[in-house]
Amino acid sequence: MKEITKETYINWYKDMLFWRKFEDKLAAVYIQQKVRGFLHLYNGQEAILAGCLHVMDLKHDKMITAYRNHVQPIGMGVDPKKVMAELYGKATGTSKGMGGSMHIFSKEHGFYGGHGIVGGQIPLGAGMAFGDKYHGIPGVTLCFMGDGAVRQGSLHETFNMAMNWKLPVVFVCENNQYAMGTSVERTANHQDIWKLGLGYEMPCGPVDGMNPVKVAEAMEEAIDRARRGDGPTFLEMKTYRYRGHSMSDAQHYRTKDEVAEYKKIDPITQVLEVIKENDYLSEEEIKTIDKEVKSKVSECEKFAEESPFPDKQQLYDMVYEQKDYPFVKHK
Repeated sequence: MKEITKETYINWYKDMLFWRKFEDKLAAVYIQQKVRGFLHLYNGQEAILAGCLHVMDLKHDKMITAYRNHVQPIGMGVDPKKVMAELYGKATGTSKGMGGSMHIFSKEHGFYGGHGIVGGQIPLGAGMAFGDKYHGIPGVTLCFMGDGAVRQGSLHETFNMAMNWKLPVVFVCENNQYAMGTSVERTANHQDIWKLGLGYEMPCGPVDGMNPVKVAEAMEEAIDRARRGDGPTFLEMKTYRYRGHSMSDAQHYRTKDEVAEYKKIDPITQVLEVIKENDYLSEEEIKTIDKEVKSKVSECEKFAEESPFPDKQQLYDMVYEQKDYPFVKHK
């Protein structure tokens, strides 16, 4: 396995803390109505992204996910200021303010969304992998979905084709226990989602999604399998979201005690404990990182606040080819 060093843990702490604080800031400005529409936050699930990025080849590998998608592109290399601006609906955003919270996108950095349709990204992920295989590109596609999306029929069609064609794709279910407000146990007669891969003889298994080391170990094996031409893997990353499904979620379906129990295994706290136990950083250095993260988030907010909204002309430029159509009034 790719070595996990002192630097790995320090970078994990910096990244995961920034992702958490970035999402916290979005929650704050959403309440102020500076960000509109839906807003789905990643708090609690950061270990999955951190572990995956550790073993990915960012030059060739790609990522596609659902609508809880603000921090993944940041991890893939997208400027977080542009992500924040996109959520504000500003012209400096990743999609010039036209995508919003659920549709962050950056082909340049191998991040293909951000999809609002539940399960819609699953066949797209397989299609991306097919394209790489067809064109001889040594990339692997990581296709993420929630525990609710695995109930979609498109998953089964995709699994069948992916195995039949031995596509270089890793399917990842981020099982945070609830599909909106419906618990996993209420949606099927089994709770081991990873077993869905068995029907297709697809390598599959459960992973501790609260621990970046466990995620990296499982993901490296799956990526290596895909890259050498042996086809897909299905991993169930068992995790938990600390906030509601979206900002409009009152969370009546779970108790505060349940959330508190899962916060005892907070992935950021786990990483910080390893750092302290091994004296990788002093208390002063940890405080410095915390201040730097806070400052970085403030820079993102300032950039988004000061960026301009798109011009009305952009509505046409983003839909039509640049030609003079008689039925379009450019005013």
